[in-house]
Amino acid sequence: MNKIKTRVFDTANYLGSEEDITEYLRQVIEEGDPIELGAALGAIARTRGMAQLARDTGLSRESLYKSLSGERAPRSDTLFRVMKALGIKLTLQTVSLPA
Repeated sequence: MNKIKTRVFDTANYLGSEEDITEYLRQVIEEGDPIELGAALGAIARTRGMAQLARDTGLSRESLYKSLSGERAPRSDTLFRVMKALGIKLTLQTVSLPA
């Protein structure tokens, strides 16, 4: 009998372009889950290179892997440092609230 080889799903393997990254991040932010935002930034960081991100943020690779693992919500200062280093700019838009 043939054995099927599988591997753990990693979003980073499917972020092939800047458009893919932008759309993925847009959807995650729209959901509003800070843990998922950390995981999404982690996937983007793995796509672009975690070692370079560590240098650019001044944080250790170990700290980044922990913070961006998707197991907990990263601290806001970590999020802002990571987004700046990845070249991600957030913009705001007002929305109508239900009456």
